[in-house]
Amino acid sequence: MPDDNTVDPLGRFHRWFGQRARATDYAVRETPLGALDGWRVDRSTGDIVHRTGRFYTVEGLRVTALDGTERSWSQPIIRQPEIGILGLLVKEFDGVPHLLMQAKMEPGNINTLQLSPTVQATHSNYTRVHQGNPVPYVEYFTVPGRGRPLADALQSEQGSWFLGKRNRNIIVETTEEVPLLDGFHWLSLAELDALLRLDNVVNMDSRSVLAAYPAPPRAAVADEDSFRGALARSAAAPADRTDLLSRFTAAKAARSLTRERVPLNDLPGWHDDSGRVVREDGRYFAILGVDVEAADREVPRWSQPLLAPVGRGVIALLTRRVDGVLHLLLRARTEAGTFDVAELGPTVQCVPENYQEPEASQPPFLDYVLSLPQDQVRFDAVHSEEGGRFYHAENRYLVVEADDDFPLELPDGYLWATLRDMTELVRHSHYLNVEARCLLACLNTLR
Repeated sequence: MPDDNTVDPLGRFHRWFGQRARATDYAVRETPLGALDGWRVDRSTGDIVHRTGRFYTVEGLRVTALDGTERSWSQPIIRQPEIGILGLLVKEFDGVPHLLMQAKMEPGNINTLQLSPTVQATHSNYTRVHQGNPVPYVEYFTVPGRGRPLADALQSEQGSWFLGKRNRNIIVETTEEVPLLDGFHWLSLAELDALLRLDNVVNMDSRSVLAAYPAPPRAAVADEDSFRGALARSAAAPADRTDLLSRFTAAKAARSLTRERVPLNDLPGWHDDSGRVVREDGRYFAILGVDVEAADREVPRWSQPLLAPVGRGVIALLTRRVDGVLHLLLRARTEAGTFDVAELGPTVQCVPENYQEPEASQPPFLDYVLSLPQDQVRFDAVHSEEGGRFYHAENRYLVVEADDDFPLELPDGYLWATLRDMTELVRHSHYLNVEARCLLACLNTLR
């Protein structure tokens, strides 16, 4: 049972987390892609594949997208067709729901150890293709009747880097006695809210699933003339989604996305550079290989390719009060690997370093978001993306409040939504992209 410590509520967690970080030696060493143990570079295509044919592959993709203008480009992409499990186990202690979190090492994490969900496993992992140790607690999410589902949906992951990748995001509440294994810790929602405000503690998979947690209403602040009051009214807004969904459906119907798999070694503008796949102008990302040692993982040693972005991104949600109700500015986004032509993403989603060339036009609202004074920045933290596939991928997550004269009428593809809209949509598949879900988890800490 979690301890009550009102003087230092997170002190116990930080002591435990520090001990976990010191308890095991981890090592991540970059290795040329052609020398990765268990992987091979296909001689005819250059594609990077695992010896079992499972887990994932790195392939080439040619893309044509029509989303207002026609765009065509080619890029490497990760293809991982199997559906994994991102599961959070919930149990009440003294009437307070707690979530079972895991301190998990991922080779791409910038600080090695971060908080993952109770279960974070690919289908290959929890079916033990690697012949390693079983995944703890997975039975709560695979065996019917082990608990009461609070949320359950197939959700996409980064469309710029994954080809149609989805995971099952599931939250299950149990009344059983749950044995607490090494590396796991019970945390309340209030504690997780505080940890989400810290840089690089709560990993992407946790944020994605937390976005769907059915948060209780905060009626006590609904009358406040403040950001929290406007947010509370946004959470309690009328539940009819028809207009929003109609506008989003119209945006999807007006778009098209054509994709063609091409050999990785035949991508224009990309080449092998000392065992890495890189773009000739140094933009966007590289594909590199790593050898990994982690004694507390299901397999203590392994090798794998990772995608390494060129710089820190900006993921921003712009908000504005309308008649006292906070509205959130979403954008329909079509990316190379988008599962269903378009999903709703944040107002801004980019890596600014990719737009420093003189001829490159800045993404809409990037400068505006970054120029707002500090008293209009409601949330600001740096969070890592999925460390199991991406190397040192970080984004600055921002929730900002626009000036009162910020226009309500915006270009096609931009849609205003309430917090109630987002919390309803996140419970279904293929509406909110992973960046929007992570921002929703961050936004919920402000309630």
